[in-house]
Amino acid sequence: MEIVCESCKAKLNIPDEKVPQGKRVSVACPRCKNKLIIDTTASKPEIPVPQFQDPAESDSAGEDMADTSNEETYKPSQFEEMSEFDDMEADSALDSYEEGEKLALVMVDDTKHSEKIKTALDELEYNSIRAENTQEAVAKMRFQNFDLVILSDLFDNIPLEQSPIFEYLNHLSMSFRRKMFVVLIGDKFRTMDHMMAFTLSANLVVNGKDLEKLSNILRRAISENEKFYKVFMDTLIETGKA
Repeated sequence: MEIVCESCKAKLNIPDEKVPQGKRVSVACPRCKNKLIIDTTASKPEIPVPQFQDPAESDSAGEDMADTSNEETYKPSQFEEMSEFDDMEADSALDSYEEGEKLALVMVDDTKHSEKIKTALDELEYNSIRAENTQEAVAKMRFQNFDLVILSDLFDNIPLEQSPIFEYLNHLSMSFRRKMFVVLIGDKFRTMDHMMAFTLSANLVVNGKDLEKLSNILRRAISENEKFYKVFMDTLIETGKA
């Protein structure tokens, strides 16, 4: 679902499955903070028309608005395996992106590694989006479909095998997971070890020492992945299942 803010014209791309059904939910535009209303209470909801509140009329707007007793602020639901996961405001997870833009989510603590990764992603024309912690990372993945996901071992001081992010990725439905290229970074990995990547349900593993060559590594690995799944993906498209 694509929503355009009538105030600043920012585009919000929200996966349909992320929008609660049978409710009116409000989302703050991440750019201008105007209020957007998504109404899914109708039996056959049409594409929602965003509404915004003029700051100059903020004092009187509340009196003029229709009954919003069934309205709630749009927040991500809790991740089943994360008992300490607090609800985050929707505008912390939603951003506006250009149509057709390639999005990459980067979850790396090491500053030097982060800089090398961003350089590689810029070269490959990805919009690099960084998550600061586990909660933010999961929230972003709940509200946005990423083409590329890069997760480092010990991100947020959590070993990869115990990471809620790693757990979340491994529990995604295949319809979403197959469209996402997952890269794991760690000193224990041998770059492009296909067996290790397969064991960890990732598309690629990279040793931190090889990040200088990341653009070439990604270009080759993504190309091989696309060739491998081309027939399968073409079949899904032809049958309307993609």
